[in-house]
Amino acid sequence: MIWAAQLFTVINVGLGLFQLCLAFGAPWGRLAWGGSHERLPPRLRIGSLLAIGLYAGFSLIILSRAGVIPLWSGAGWTTPACWIIAGFLTLGIFGNLASRSRPERLVMTPIAAILAGCAVCVALG
Repeated sequence: MIWAAQLFTVINVGLGLFQLCLAFGAPWGRLAWGGSHERLPPRLRIGSLLAIGLYAGFSLIILSRAGVIPLWSGAGWTTPACWIIAGFLTLGIFGNLASRSRPERLVMTPIAAILAGCAVCVALG
């Protein structure tokens, strides 16, 4: 379970850096937000910044549930929260599969699947 939480966090750190680059104008928009922009417009740049917070929150919950960090150790809500995160990420798999952007489908779909799998492993404990 600890390995799944660590892998989850490493991937989320990478995604957070990716989103930060997008927010500051990197030309990688084909890999995110439906892939219809080379460089994200302002509203999607804000979305990228908000996504970083979401990734951080998800990682803190996953790491706490796995016992890697004692943030909420023993808290009964972390297991259901992990299942919610897993469900959210599973929906993300389908969202990425439905993207019109081939690069987004090819790159982000497997990443979402790995994250969802890690969240399930941690939730199962």
